[in-house]
Amino acid sequence: MNIVCLDLEGVLVPEIWIAFAKESGIPELTRTTREEPDYDKLMRWRLGILKEHGLGLKEIQATIAKIDPLPGAREFLDKLRAMTQVIIISDTFSQFATPLMEKLGWPTIFCNSLEVAEDGTITDFKMRIENSKLTTIKALQSIGYDTIAAGDSYNDLGMILNSKAGFLFRSTESIKKDYPQLPAFESYDELLVNIEKVL
Repeated sequence: MNIVCLDLEGVLVPEIWIAFAKESGIPELTRTTREEPDYDKLMRWRLGILKEHGLGLKEIQATIAKIDPLPGAREFLDKLRAMTQVIIISDTFSQFATPLMEKLGWPTIFCNSLEVAEDGTITDFKMRIENSKLTTIKALQSIGYDTIAAGDSYNDLGMILNSKAGFLFRSTESIKKDYPQLPAFESYDELLVNIEKVL
């Protein structure tokens, strides 16, 4: 039994924080897990910037409402889901992901949640489980699944390296250079063909 585990941002949809950085005019918020491997450190830094600028969930959700899946992402996902089971495993938050899941045809997503005050201030975040991507694929393997994983960032490497097959998709040159053993693809067609080969 195979199950494909995909990252969300950078793979199926644009990076939410980069879109919000442009919308809010705060260039520091363009930093993502492509540059910062420590997600906890990255999120605490982001929350500090939001607080400093008096921004909250409402403003981020207004940006997310304007985000569409990457060109070809919905079609890729539809074809893949016709072949096998697919789960999106993301470090994003349910408060961010829901409108994007609607645009992708409601695939299954495992993600985290934000703690939000009554005034909309994001006060904290709650990770579903520590090292969630690696922990999730290990759990799937423990119940009889062979995992196939694809992602673009440092926080995807645990699930990619520990799966039956793992792929980099639209990743950075530095990650591709550090992990030359991982097949790296730029198009959905290439990724789909190579996933199909290992199913």
